[in-house]
Amino acid sequence: MTMEYGQTRQLRQVHTYDTVIVGAGGAGMRAAIEAAPRCRTAVLSKLYPTRSHTGAAQGGMAAALANVEEDNWEWHTFDTIKGGDYLVDQDAAEILAKEAIDSVLDLEKMGLPFNRTPDGTIDQRRFGGHSRDHGEAPVRRSCYAADRTGHMILQTLYQNCLKLGVEFFDEYYVLDQLLTEVGGVRHSAGVVAYRLATGELHVFRAKSVIYASGGCGKFFKVTSNAHTLTGDGQAAVYRRGLPLEDMEFFQFHPTGIWRMGILLTEGARGEGGILRNTHGERFMEKYAPVMKDLASRDVVSRAIYTEIREGRGCGPEGDHVYLDLTHLPHEQLDAKLPDITEFARTYLGIEPYTDPIPIQPTAHYAMGGIPTTVHGEVLADNTAVVPGLYAAGEVACVSVHGANRLGTNSLLDINVFGRRAGLAAAAYAATAALPELPEDPAGWVERRIEGLREATGSERVAVLRAELQETLDANVMVFRTEQTIGAALAKLAELRGRYAEVSVQDKGRRFNTDLLEAVELGNLLELAEVMAACALARRESRGGHYREDFPHRDDVHFMRHSMAYREVAADGTESVRIDYKPVVQTRYQPMERTY
Repeated sequence: MTMEYGQTRQLRQVHTYDTVIVGAGGAGMRAAIEAAPRCRTAVLSKLYPTRSHTGAAQGGMAAALANVEEDNWEWHTFDTIKGGDYLVDQDAAEILAKEAIDSVLDLEKMGLPFNRTPDGTIDQRRFGGHSRDHGEAPVRRSCYAADRTGHMILQTLYQNCLKLGVEFFDEYYVLDQLLTEVGGVRHSAGVVAYRLATGELHVFRAKSVIYASGGCGKFFKVTSNAHTLTGDGQAAVYRRGLPLEDMEFFQFHPTGIWRMGILLTEGARGEGGILRNTHGERFMEKYAPVMKDLASRDVVSRAIYTEIREGRGCGPEGDHVYLDLTHLPHEQLDAKLPDITEFARTYLGIEPYTDPIPIQPTAHYAMGGIPTTVHGEVLADNTAVVPGLYAAGEVACVSVHGANRLGTNSLLDINVFGRRAGLAAAAYAATAALPELPEDPAGWVERRIEGLREATGSERVAVLRAELQETLDANVMVFRTEQTIGAALAKLAELRGRYAEVSVQDKGRRFNTDLLEAVELGNLLELAEVMAACALARRESRGGHYREDFPHRDDVHFMRHSMAYREVAADGTESVRIDYKPVVQTRYQPMERTY
C-alpha cells in the first residue's frame, strides 16, 4: 500500500490486488469464495457484510431437486423464460436451471441450515410461477430456511469467506470505476473508494474487478429495498460510457406491507395464503385460474391494482388488499413463516392468526443492470467485453430475468453467476498483467466529494430524494403511459438541475453520511432518468413494464434488449442514447403467457 496527496491535500491510499469485488452480499461473497483460493482478493462493502441486502430475502432458492415431488431442470428453465415474458436469454436460463441443483447442494455442504423433510432431505415449497410440465400445476421447487433464507445464505457465505481468509474492507463506498486504454481497448484498472470512518480516498488497483453491489430501488418511495440500494455500481460504469441493459424493467412484488413496502414473502402464498379484496373474495381466480395466488409477480401486482382501481380495495381509502393467513394452522405459521408474522405484529399491530394483513405492491427488484456474458464479463457494447471487468447479482443483467424475475431465482442468480464471475475473474487475473492506472485516478472523485462538502447551495438532499421517490411512485410504477413517463422525465430534469445547487450540512470528514447521501442521490437521479427514458421508448407491455397505452406485447418490434448509453454534448448537456441487442433464443418459442 502506498500513500499520496491529491490537489486539495486529500489523503489517498493505493492498494494493489489481483481481484477486487465491490459488494459483500450474496453474489460478492460467492464470487470471493471462488476467487480467494486462486488469487489475492479484496472485498469492498458499504456495510458490514452480514448487513447486506441479501439478508432480507425471505422465501427461498429455486432448484429442481425433486425432493418432494417430480421436477426437472427443463421445467425450471421454461418457467424462468415464461416468467420473464420471453425477454430472457435462453442460454443463460438453461445454465441457471442446470447449475441450480449443485448450487443448493454446495450451500448445504457449507453448512446452511435448510428446512428438512421427514426423511432428512432439503424441504421444498411452492412459489409463484413455478410449475410442472410447462404450467399444468404448481410445483414444490423452492428450497428454504423458514422465511429467513437470504439471512442464512449471507451468514453461511460470510463464515466460509472468513475460513478462506478473504480480505474485507467494510464501509468503503466505491464511487468510480477506473479504465485504462491498452491497444485501443479499454481495460478495467481498478476502483476508487471513500472510507466512511476517515474520509480518505482509496485507490484499488487490480487486474480484475467484480461488481456485486446490488440494486437501485431507493428511487421509489414504497419499496422493499434497504436505504443503501442506490445503484452505485450501475452509476459508476454508466458514467464511464458503458451501457446499462433493460433498465425499464423493475419488479413490483405483490405483497409489501401497506404504505411501508416491507416485504412479506411469496412463501406465505406458497404455504397457502390467499389474497382477498374488500368483499372477502379470492380475486386471483379471475386473473390466473390455474396458478391463482401463485401466478408470476407482475400478473399478481397488476391484479391487485386492478381490484383497487375498480373499487374493490380495502380500508377507508380502498388503497390495499388483504393477505389472509387466518385459515392456516398456527404451528405451520410459527415453523414456516415466523418473521413475516412477527412483522405484521410489530409494524401493523395485527395478529396474523386471526386478522388478514393489509398489503400493496412494493418496488422490489431491478431486472436490468450492467450487461454481462454468462461468465460475468461486462459488455462494452452488444458483443465486445471490457477485459478485467465483471458483474453478478442484481447489479448485473445476464439476462436470466428478462422482463420479470421469477420468485426464488434471485438467490439462485447470486450463487450461480456469483460463482461464475469469481472463477472467470480469477482466471483472468492469473494471466493478465497488472494494468497501469490512469493519470490522477482519484481526481474525479476528489472533485466531486470536495465540491459537495464546500457547496453553499440552498437545496437539501432529503427534499430532493423525497420528490424523486414520489414522482416515480406516481408515474413509473405498476401502470405507465406516455403521459406519466413524460411527466416523470420532466420532473427528473428539474430535480437534476436543482441537484447542482445541493449542499450538505455536515462539513466533516469522519462518518459523514450526509455527504455520502448526496452522492447516492446523484446516482439515483441519473439511473431514474435512464429507467424512464427506456420505458418511454418501449412502446409495448411486457412483464414488469406495463404500458396502458400499449397494453399488448409486441414481439415484432420489441423482442430485444434495450442498451442505454450516457451521451455528453459539447456544452456538457447529458442525454440517454438507447440502442438494442437481440434476445438469445434456443428451444423455446414465445407464446402468450397464461397462469
